Amino acid sequence: MFDNKILLITGGTGSFGNAVLKRFINTDIKEIRIFSRDEKKQDDMRKEYNNPKIKFYIGDVRDYNSILAATRGVDYIYHAAALKQVPSCEFHPMQAVNTNVLGTENVLEAAIVNNVSRVVCLSTDKAVYPINAMGISKAMMEKVMVAKARTVDSSKTVICGTRYGNVMASRGSVIPLFVDLIQNNKPITITDPSMTRFMMTLEDAVDLVLYAFEHGNSGDIFVQKAPAATIEVLAKALTELLDKKAHPIDIIGTRHGEKLFEALLSREEMVAAEDMGDYYRVAPDNRDLNYGKYVESGDKRISEVEDYNSHNTERLDVEGMKQLLLKLNFMRTLAI
Repeated sequence: MFDNKILLITGGTGSFGNAVLKRFINTDIKEIRIFSRDEKKQDDMRKEYNNPKIKFYIGDVRDYNSILAATRGVDYIYHAAALKQVPSCEFHPMQAVNTNVLGTENVLEAAIVNNVSRVVCLSTDKAVYPINAMGISKAMMEKVMVAKARTVDSSKTVICGTRYGNVMASRGSVIPLFVDLIQNNKPITITDPSMTRFMMTLEDAVDLVLYAFEHGNSGDIFVQKAPAATIEVLAKALTELLDKKAHPIDIIGTRHGEKLFEALLSREEMVAAEDMGDYYRVAPDNRDLNYGKYVESGDKRISEVEDYNSHNTERLDVEGMKQLLLKLNFMRTLAI
């Protein structure tokens, strides 16, 4: 599907963009466009890859004209640009709205105008039962995506989305922070030892987006089934892999906007979710506002269904967490 095609990645200088480049750069894809506002990271990538297939576009999803220009001639879009840090979004919620909500509207409108064939929007588990500004803005991003999918001709542009949990060792994530603290003989700072998070590798994140890209209909949201671990288990696994079992751990308390556990699918979504083996697909509710025409189907009731969250998924112990960590290249080089 990618042979001789042009792919645009918004927020392409981040961890996800780099993972996609590594996956596709040696295939028959025609061109990969990296769209972001960070010229330094773009210059670093330009030097690192030194590949004529990669084209760089300076711009911001908040600026419609810049994304409109970047999407001309594009076949596919992976929309990864976002404000993702929970505490910073708590203190600057309108910035989260401008990028995550209005920026997504700009990307989708530009994609429709330029007849982009497929768009996959990347979301997060924090969009389910959101309690923080980042999660609320991502939940609204999903609503914008589904609403846009209703209005566009899907024979011209298919718009779908993915939702995933903690991507291990991605930029700004906790694993590189813990490793740095251990290596510098500083205590690991844990918010709450019993806090659970889904655990995915960057390769898993790319696989999920590719699965959505290949199987998605307009308005669909895809979730990958993933294991979870407590923060305490993660910290112990890292200290054992780095041969620092006695390394001190400080409990600092929950930060602004943090949950004890995350959900990838709400109870309401689980009622309608299609189990596709390693993934769930949640199709959009395509009813219009004339609710009198609604006929109930299926035999599942919301009251009988549980949501899919990091407390009730497969739970990793320390050994299982260590094995998952060893899938990361940088952890294999550091492990004793």
